[in-house]
Amino acid sequence: MTFPFQFEIFEKTFYWHAVFETLAFFIGIRAYYFLRKRTTDSISDINRIVIMLGAMVGALIGSRFIALLENPDEIANQTFLSIFQNKTVAGGFLGGLFGVELFKKIVGVKIASGDIYVIPIIIAVFIGRIGCFSMGIAEPTYGNETTFFTGMNLGDGLLRHPVALYEMFFMVFLFIFFQQIKNKEMLNGDCFKLFMVLYFLFRFLVEFIKPYKPLFLNLSSIQWSSIFIFVYYYKFIGRILSIKNK
Repeated sequence: MTFPFQFEIFEKTFYWHAVFETLAFFIGIRAYYFLRKRTTDSISDINRIVIMLGAMVGALIGSRFIALLENPDEIANQTFLSIFQNKTVAGGFLGGLFGVELFKKIVGVKIASGDIYVIPIIIAVFIGRIGCFSMGIAEPTYGNETTFFTGMNLGDGLLRHPVALYEMFFMVFLFIFFQQIKNKEMLNGDCFKLFMVLYFLFRFLVEFIKPYKPLFLNLSSIQWSSIFIFVYYYKFIGRILSIKNK
C-alpha cells in the first residue's frame, strides 16, 4: 500500500482525496433529501435552504479559522491561499453551528433544525475520511508513532495511529447508535446535540494521539473547540446525565 493514493488521466496525476471529498458532499446532500422526503418537517423549504446556506457559510469560515489556530507559531506567516487550503471538519461543525443559529434568527426560525442532518453528516464524514486516509502523512489526520496492533505505515516508514480510520469506525458506531435510538422519545434537537457532544468528545480524546501543537494550556485548537461545545451544550449534557442516573 503506497501513500498517497493517486491515479493518472491523460498523463496527469490526481489524488483520490479530492474524489472522496466531492463524493462526501454529494452523497451527504442526497442522503438529506432522501430522509426529508420521509420526514414531517415543520420548517418550510425556503427556510431550510437559508439554514443550509448559513451552515455552509459558517463551516467555510470555521473550518479555516480553527485550522489556522492548529499551528499557532505559523499564523503570522500564513497567506490567503494557505489559509483557504487548510481546513478541519471540527472547525466546520463549530462554524456551521454559529452560521445556522445566525441565519435562523434572520428568517425567524425558533425551533431546533439539526436532527435531520445527523445521518447525512455521519455518512459524509465517513466518505470524506476515506479520502483523508488515502493521503497518508500528506494530510494532517495521521497519528503519533505506536506499537499498538493498529499501527500502519502511512508513507514515512513509521508505524502510526491511522486516525482517519479510527474516525471512520467511530462514524460506523454513530450510524448504528442513531439508528437504534431514532424511535425513542426525544426532544426536538436532541439527536443533533447528542451527535455534536459525542463527535467532539471523540475529537478531544483522539488529539492526544496526534502530533498536535498546543494553542493554550497544552491543548490544541480542536480540543478548545471541543470544550466550547461541551460548555455550549452543558444544559443538554446535564439533562442527559440526570436521565441516565434515574
